[in-house]
Amino acid sequence: MDYEHITSQRQLTDFCNSLHDAPLIGFDTEFVSEDTYRPDLCLIQVAAGNRLAVIDPKSVEDVTPFWRLITSPEHETIVHAGREEFRFCFAATGQRPNNLLDVQIAAALIGLEYPAAYGTLVRKLLNSTLRKGETRSNWRHRPLSERQLEYALDDVVYLEPLRNALVKQIEKLRRRTWLASEMSDWQASVEHAESVERWRRVSGIANLSSRSLAIVRELFHWRDEEASRRDRPARRILRDDLIVELAKRQSADPKRINAVRGMERRELKNQYTQLAKCVERALSLADSECPRPHARSRKQQLNALGQFLTTALGSISRGAHVAPGLVGTSQDVRDLVSHHLGLEKFDEPPILATGWRAEVVGQQIEKLIKGELCLRISDPLSDHPLAFEPRITKNSDK
Repeated sequence: MDYEHITSQRQLTDFCNSLHDAPLIGFDTEFVSEDTYRPDLCLIQVAAGNRLAVIDPKSVEDVTPFWRLITSPEHETIVHAGREEFRFCFAATGQRPNNLLDVQIAAALIGLEYPAAYGTLVRKLLNSTLRKGETRSNWRHRPLSERQLEYALDDVVYLEPLRNALVKQIEKLRRRTWLASEMSDWQASVEHAESVERWRRVSGIANLSSRSLAIVRELFHWRDEEASRRDRPARRILRDDLIVELAKRQSADPKRINAVRGMERRELKNQYTQLAKCVERALSLADSECPRPHARSRKQQLNALGQFLTTALGSISRGAHVAPGLVGTSQDVRDLVSHHLGLEKFDEPPILATGWRAEVVGQQIEKLIKGELCLRISDPLSDHPLAFEPRITKNSDK
């Protein structure tokens, strides 16, 4: 495999300058995230036309020139499952990669499974097979072997061919605007997750009161600052389940904090005073300053209907050659039902009532709810066994 191995600042500068006119730039990263606050970037693999390169962030002083290249105009950026790649770029520049196309999302829009592994797409779309053997490589270790570097490069070699095969089918289905919309929305959601109310990602907070949520928020911010200072994963500082338990107890008494199972670790005992201060701050807030639970459909009566309609969503999606996993979840279906029946008010329309999702699924489900469509089992052994037909009435018979 012919490639450039970039290990100096000068090499990186020259490489980035030479790619300013490249129409397509595909890239991937190797990183380690098990024991640091943020993922530790270990390798960047790049494919642009006939050029292949691996950039070594452990040798290059500053890889920002590459991220600036990725955000520059006049090219399309290609990734697979590129959440971390997006985050690296956005953290370095505050900008999105230019004209980003994620082949995993594009594949879902032509009916392939979502999320689909890179190897699965290579096999199904290009009839090729990736080499194996380095999935557990220690990418921090230096020097990296030739085998490791070539294995890493496999993750970008096929990006442009995958992109071309997918775009051809997307254009045949007239879904190029769908792809552009989905990529824009996906990037906006990642940006939002990075910058706004990250504390709401603490698991197990769905049924907490506003006051308990205020405690979660204070404890989260303390944990995040402590994790950053010590460069450790946040959940190793204080687990989510312990944050939730402290929030439920709503007590700043160190004795009650100590009574929570799991808080007996020595390094946590040294933090009881700080944890108590966090709880005290939350308890002292006015009710109006406490965060409100997200408005979600919690009506028990909708659960069975949601499960039934989720099956319908899957059948409609597969029939339209779109991956159900990309279209929506059971909660999205329940939100659509609540919205349509006026059971709850939403700040924004449910996701299934907007954009291409409304066109593919939302309108069909609304017609089912209204009784304008009937549902029957057409082929129980098919991937989409349900059939949707206009309701026949006595008047329509005439």
